[in-house]
Amino acid sequence: MSALSYHEGAYMSLMRGLRELDLQGPCVPSELYLIGDHAFPLAMNSKGQVLMAASLYGRGRIVVLGHEGYLTAFPALVENALTWLRGDGSDNLSVGVHKNIKAVADNLSRSIFQAKVVGSFSNDLEVGVYVTDAYSVGADPKDLVAFLKAGGGVLIAGQAWHWAVNHPKENAILQFPGNKVSGVAGIYCTTHYGKVEILPVYPQIPSSWMTIKLGKDFEDDLEFLLQNVSEFDLQGESVPSEVLVHGPLAFPIGTTKDGQAFLAGAYYGQGRVIVVTHEAYLGRKTLASFWNNAIDWLDQGRQGVIGVVPDLSLSELGLKCEKTVFKKDLSVFVCTAYIDDHVAEIQDFVAEGGGLLIGGHAWYWAHTHKGQNPLTDFSGNKILNKMGMSLLKATISGGSYKAPVPSQAMKHTYHFRNLLHLLAGHVAQGEKLREHEEERLKKLGQDCADYLSMKAYYSYSYMQVFSILTDIMKKSGMPQVSEKNPVKSPKDYLLLSLGADLYNVSPNPDALLPYLIKQDPIMPFVYNQRIRINANTAGMKEWLSTGLYLSPGMKTEIIIPAEIVNKRWTIQVGCQTDKLNAEELKRAPCVCERFPVTTEKMQVSNLWGGLIYLVAPPNTKVEGAEIMVQTATPAPYYKCGVTTAADWLSLRKAPSPWAELEFDNIILTVPSHVVRDLERSDEVAALWNDIMKGVADLAAIPHKFERKERIVADVQISHGWMHSGYPIMMHSSIAAELVSLDDARTVGLWGEIHELGHNQQRSCWEFPPHTTECTCNLWSVYVHEEVLGVISSMQAHPNMTLTNRKSCVEEYVKGGRKLKDWEVWLALETYMQLQEKFGWDAFKKVFAAYHEMFNFPKDNKGKMNLYAETFSQTVGMNLAGFFKCWGWPIGRDTEEKLSYLPPWTDHPMVHYD
Repeated sequence: MSALSYHEGAYMSLMRGLRELDLQGPCVPSELYLIGDHAFPLAMNSKGQVLMAASLYGRGRIVVLGHEGYLTAFPALVENALTWLRGDGSDNLSVGVHKNIKAVADNLSRSIFQAKVVGSFSNDLEVGVYVTDAYSVGADPKDLVAFLKAGGGVLIAGQAWHWAVNHPKENAILQFPGNKVSGVAGIYCTTHYGKVEILPVYPQIPSSWMTIKLGKDFEDDLEFLLQNVSEFDLQGESVPSEVLVHGPLAFPIGTTKDGQAFLAGAYYGQGRVIVVTHEAYLGRKTLASFWNNAIDWLDQGRQGVIGVVPDLSLSELGLKCEKTVFKKDLSVFVCTAYIDDHVAEIQDFVAEGGGLLIGGHAWYWAHTHKGQNPLTDFSGNKILNKMGMSLLKATISGGSYKAPVPSQAMKHTYHFRNLLHLLAGHVAQGEKLREHEEERLKKLGQDCADYLSMKAYYSYSYMQVFSILTDIMKKSGMPQVSEKNPVKSPKDYLLLSLGADLYNVSPNPDALLPYLIKQDPIMPFVYNQRIRINANTAGMKEWLSTGLYLSPGMKTEIIIPAEIVNKRWTIQVGCQTDKLNAEELKRAPCVCERFPVTTEKMQVSNLWGGLIYLVAPPNTKVEGAEIMVQTATPAPYYKCGVTTAADWLSLRKAPSPWAELEFDNIILTVPSHVVRDLERSDEVAALWNDIMKGVADLAAIPHKFERKERIVADVQISHGWMHSGYPIMMHSSIAAELVSLDDARTVGLWGEIHELGHNQQRSCWEFPPHTTECTCNLWSVYVHEEVLGVISSMQAHPNMTLTNRKSCVEEYVKGGRKLKDWEVWLALETYMQLQEKFGWDAFKKVFAAYHEMFNFPKDNKGKMNLYAETFSQTVGMNLAGFFKCWGWPIGRDTEEKLSYLPPWTDHPMVHYD
């Protein structure tokens, strides 16, 4: 059962038969703060203040009212509460009532309950429910907490504002008597007055954006923790994670200028917790002042035993610690975030007053656990999520960071809840956001994505944030981003990202869809399409095209053969895998969705729509398997050797907005309008088959690629005009050149072949950064001259004209032949001089020789000497002098190895000596 359904059911039981709650009498209640998974409001005023609430702890239940007067003012509510509190199936009608609220027992005399008036709670009461005011729980309410945890019900009522007047220096969150019981269940009576009015009883749990706020200003906590602390030393090789601080009683302690937190604290129940995002910082001597303060803050004056797991050391701090695994009788437990046992016990330990200091990062775990969710599956987050903090895969740069000023910290430091509250107020009531708040909306968007990815439907606090984010989206609507309608403002950037995040976690995404996609043209469907899949992958995953498309938000079921279930296969919807991080967006940042194949029937969808693929994992061989897609839209899809020229004339009109042309060794994915009028698909296939053979020839690899290359044209890509990878990405504004035979043979395809060349580069003969944008151009030159034939390389790119080549070399020589300047076009000239002397066959033989080598040097000097040696031996000529003229660091041992070969004495660089 989800949190929503469980809590809604409990709410209806508690409020059964009530129409309104008239709070306008003499009672001035306290506002209640709620944290954790189980606390939920029963009564909320127009300011979003919770005045009555309920929760669970262990096997028990608790109801908290914001004033003791409500125990007699609302007898029907009290009876409902007693019925719910005694638990499902319990026949124990005995209720213990503290003597200070004897009137409650009098009211119960006409009910089914049997009230016992007592002086205090004791273990031998044998009652199902205990009722008390918030001032009479005793100095040590451990027995009452144990009663609750074991399955008992507790009804407690009172306000803390008057108590605070008489205890001005005490921390009400922990020290107010009632909170010593209700706090373990995530309900705290605060010192804030609650606004009194007539409250309607809603059919669902009341909710308001105004409840998304902090439960404390944390100034006193920061003053304590930051005594004698001016900065945090995070220097060194350790790479910390970011921690997302999302709970109402959680707060950042150390952050970067951009608001990324690496150190945070929280109240949880009656205890406290501090997290640092790398275990190496625990016990670091330069942080000793902080750690001593932190231990004292966690210990709460008990001066109890500090337990430290055996693989950590705090010896540098001079603290008296005990090496131990977790045990309940500690005052403070210090551990790493990689602890995976005692999770529930540690949470209860803190809830009941213990201190927890935990250190660790999640980025490495995320890197080594592909397909798993660090927010839910990482061991540290199984402990921390409930406490209002979560370790992220995002990292923070090492350095030295200033400690915040306690009195200013929560006003200026980024906090997820603070900014979400401001955004909700901006949307609901038009409250203006200040400039620095707007600037942080982009970070809030990423934090919302991380938070929502917990999918903690069992948690009321999670569902509350989800509900408010959904309301924000419904009121604002998602920007309908496009090339003509780009997104520029931080708010629109957030809403664009948030739309997909909400859609992907929503229990009812169809209800949200009209607020996200405004124009979704209806397209014709095909049904029960059977698609045969063949895969023979080496060390790389491979996309297998289906020729089918899903409209935005459209769902379909795919029937999967058993032989590929739970074998690391995935279904992918969408071809645009680039994740964007630009100031201006022409599409959403992430528009591709992947679904691990875990069952024989998979339901998939994508808010943005997209082509459907099966993704085969590395080292997989499957022949003749068949999938069935139950509903989808056909795409213009040409497959070389399968689709005839006649078939293509009708297929090119298929309604999908994306088309694919699959040739022998490459697949082109373009907007469909690019191919609507393409008649000779077979001639385009022949062109690209020849180009890819040329790519293979120069690389000295077989004509049949281990994996077909892919080029995807998109309205916006992550960087550059094009970039390499799988797939190669390019801008859709020039996609037509991919299928234009005339352009290919007159203007050329320099950029596309440049990226294909990138995919052929190998680190053993690459010298970054010098040749990163250089050697890939060998393929551009080769293909234009040897395959396309009609144009030369100097026509294909202006930098390849003889004039530009010559001036480039002259400038380099004039500048002193410094190797730092040897890159891109200048570096390419070195290879062109070799090609003009020895021909392309020399390069093919050199690349072939590298295929047979192993144990390569790692540094550029070693690799450059190996290349000079390999090329010299391949062509039978000593090229050491040539490379030295180019500024290469050719060593004496290389020169000696090549001394038996005749030197190249008339090389082009001789003219510059």
